[in-house]
Amino acid sequence: MKATAIEKIPASHDDLIHDVQLDYYGKQLASAGSDRRIKIFDVLEGGGRQQTAELTGHEGPVWQLAWAHPEFGNVLASCSYDRQVFVWREHSPQHWGLVHKYLGHEGSVNSIAWAPREYGLRLACASSDESISILTHMGEGRWHAAMVRAHKTGVNAVAWAPAPVGGGGPMRLLTGGCDNLVKIWSSEDGETWVEAAVLRPVHTDWVRDVAWAPSVGGLGDMVASCSQDKKVVVWTEAKGEWTPRVIDHPCTVWSVSWSPTGSILACAGGDNQVTLWRETATAEWKQVGSLSEDTTPEAA
Repeated sequence: MKATAIEKIPASHDDLIHDVQLDYYGKQLASAGSDRRIKIFDVLEGGGRQQTAELTGHEGPVWQLAWAHPEFGNVLASCSYDRQVFVWREHSPQHWGLVHKYLGHEGSVNSIAWAPREYGLRLACASSDESISILTHMGEGRWHAAMVRAHKTGVNAVAWAPAPVGGGGPMRLLTGGCDNLVKIWSSEDGETWVEAAVLRPVHTDWVRDVAWAPSVGGLGDMVASCSQDKKVVVWTEAKGEWTPRVIDHPCTVWSVSWSPTGSILACAGGDNQVTLWRETATAEWKQVGSLSEDTTPEAA
């Protein structure tokens, strides 16, 4: 596994950039930062980028962005320190509008994630007010919000489980909080959410991000969490029991992300390194690659 080049993209933000997200097809890129602005870029043939829009309205740093499935149009969500969640839509090429503003949280909204398309246009939000909210589009500009008290002292991250193959089964969410815990939530109707599991307390500091691996080939559930305690934990489920595997890092790990097949886990740390990990035949996790702004990309 080897990266051959690192490309720097001038984003023209006036402060720190907190998130960058490609859309479903990799044709548009959105960035957001402490300057309260969101930039939209077209990804051109040959790898070039051209800014096409700038979205404003947030009153604090924008922490995270999330593209909805294209089945619902060109829709982008954003969350901010200002306690607000915005949903934006591109009504015509390069012309964006704010179609929903959610003001239900009492603290910074730290993370957002769109549900699998099988569940409709549904957005989960995680906040420092100890709650998660699930916003559901009801049609004709109407949205419904369900809120759940999730983690003491705040929720830092939220992710959806893949929709069950063949349908059936409840919706499920994965959350990580300032109580050092990782939790799983389930709902049959999207309105009433119950705590389905609290994973073993392996982390000893705030959980900064969580990610649910894609379901491939009928394999069991697998999730990842990362923390300020310099650990990444990969959890696998069998017969209702979740077993943790710890990957130690030299620094705080801020985010984790799975490859589309669920076979590679990417971890972004405070040392400006992105490391790539794969499970071995002995159920251990081995580093198979790394990428850094300051060094030549290499493979392990």
